[in-house]
Amino acid sequence: MKRKICYSDLPLVSKDPLKNVHDLIEYGADKVELLMDGEKWDDMEKSFKKLSSKLKELPIGYTIHPPAWDINLTSENKAIREASFFEYKKAIEFAGMIQASHVVIHPGFCFSPVFDKRLAKQRAEDYIHQLCEFAKPLNVKLAIENVGYNGSSIFTQDEFISFLENIHDTAGYLLDIGHANLNGWDIPQIMKQTKDRLIALHVHDNNGTGDDHLPIGEGTVPWQEIFKTIHEQSIDCQLILEYAPGTPLEKLREGKEILLKELSTE
Repeated sequence: MKRKICYSDLPLVSKDPLKNVHDLIEYGADKVELLMDGEKWDDMEKSFKKLSSKLKELPIGYTIHPPAWDINLTSENKAIREASFFEYKKAIEFAGMIQASHVVIHPGFCFSPVFDKRLAKQRAEDYIHQLCEFAKPLNVKLAIENVGYNGSSIFTQDEFISFLENIHDTAGYLLDIGHANLNGWDIPQIMKQTKDRLIALHVHDNNGTGDDHLPIGEGTVPWQEIFKTIHEQSIDCQLILEYAPGTPLEKLREGKEILLKELSTE
């Protein structure tokens, strides 16, 4: 069966979301991950009903990525934590309206070594439990992403793999390949150990020094090992091309062609 490839609209961030979807469909998207960042989303909850109606008219599926900048569920500032929680709830509500398959959740960051990562992990777990309770009646899955690098990740590789052990199955894993590469994690091993709850992969490349969100093959990510693992482990999760702002959309089409060629079962 041919895989459906999702495109993040990150390359078009800050532009009109409805036009973004139309543009990404033109370049071959089977599904679109809407990133709710930028000024076009400032008052969008007032237009959720109208926007959701227009999005559902299009021949495509969706995933939702809440704001990625300035959001931190494990912030040392309580007001930031609470605002982040509110933004995630808003994104989950919108996801339910457009029948999105999942909402990406960043569990948080620890930006200074003076702060306690054990406390950060506990905050993340508490908030994600609450978000699961909110998402469950809306039939929305939560995809918990590995985020942070250069010491800001609240998890080691093993801690990320075990994080969902005590969390409701409304939540699953989203493995961001680029972030894992930056942290020197064993990507095939993580895929093997999380495959039963692996909702999606964020697919992008880098050179191991910065979160560049490069097209497949332009960095140091071990793609052939990843493709081999997907085949050998029969991994059937959502593949989301998440390329950097300003990336030519033709690169997304090329990325889709690479994925379909490498992961073909014919």
